[in-house]
Amino acid sequence: MPRIAYVNGRYLPHRDAAVHVEDRGYQFADGVYEVIFVVDGRLVDAPAHLARLHRSCASLRIAMPTSDRALEAIVASVIARNRIGRGIVYIQITRGVARRDHAFPRIASRPALVVTARTHPAPDETAVRSGVAVVTVADQRWRRPDIKSISLLPNVLAKEAAREAGAHEAWLVDDAGVVTEGSSTNAWIVDRDGRVVTHPADTAILDGIVRRTLFRLANEASIVVIERPFRLAEAMGATEAFLTSSTSFVVPVVAIDGSAIGTGRAGPVTLRLRDAYLAHLGRAAAAR
Repeated sequence: MPRIAYVNGRYLPHRDAAVHVEDRGYQFADGVYEVIFVVDGRLVDAPAHLARLHRSCASLRIAMPTSDRALEAIVASVIARNRIGRGIVYIQITRGVARRDHAFPRIASRPALVVTARTHPAPDETAVRSGVAVVTVADQRWRRPDIKSISLLPNVLAKEAAREAGAHEAWLVDDAGVVTEGSSTNAWIVDRDGRVVTHPADTAILDGIVRRTLFRLANEASIVVIERPFRLAEAMGATEAFLTSSTSFVVPVVAIDGSAIGTGRAGPVTLRLRDAYLAHLGRAAAAR
C-alpha cells in the first residue's frame, strides 16, 4: 500500500508530496516539528506533544495553521490512511512561502503544515537491555534547543560522529564540561545513592515528553530524580546511565567514550524505569 502524506490541505501519495521551493522551512529552517509514537493506532502522550508544539510555534512567532481539533483529525486520518498500528507520526509547521528575506515577511505568510506517518517496530528488548555506547562531542547548537526547531544541522553532525565511531548516540558537552543532552535524546545518570540526575529543562535542552513522563513514573516507583547539570567526569563515574526519546523509550548506556559505566551492564534503576515506561505504553494502547 502506498504511503499517504498530508501537505497544506491535501492528502497525497508520499512520492508526490512536496512544498514550494521558497517555503521558509526549506530556505531558513524556519519551522518546528513534533514526532509522536503510535501504539495500536493511538498517539502516546498526545496532549504533551501538542502543548510543546504550541510553545515552539509561539517562540518563533509562527501561527498555528489549524485548530487543535482539526490537527487531531488530520493526524488521525494520516494514521488510518497509512494503516499504522505501531509507528510514528511526524508533524512539521513552517512559516510558509515568502520571498527570500531573512526577516519575517512583512505580509504574514500562511503557515505550512505537513503530516506524515510510518511504521516503526518496537526496539529489540534483548539488544536494548544489554545497553548501548555513546561518544561525546562539543555542543555546537544554537542557544535555544528548547525550541523543537527543524534547524538540526549540529545534531545531524553529532549523530554522524556517533555512527562513525560505532556508537549508538552522541552526548553533547558544553564549554563548561556539562553534558546537556544527546543529539536526539535526553541524557541521564544514576549516582552512587541511586538517585537519577538529568539536566534541568532550561534553554540548554529540549524538554522531552518521555523525560517528563519518567519524572512521574520515577515518583510512583519511589526513585528520586534530581534536575541539575552534571559534568562529563561525573557521568564517567556514575553507577548507571541511560538515554530517553519518543522512539527508543529508555535505553541503558553502558559505555561513554569507550569507558565502561558502572558494571558495564544495564543497571537496576534504569531497567525499573524502562519497565515502568513500557507499562505506560501498554496503558496508552488500552485507553480506548
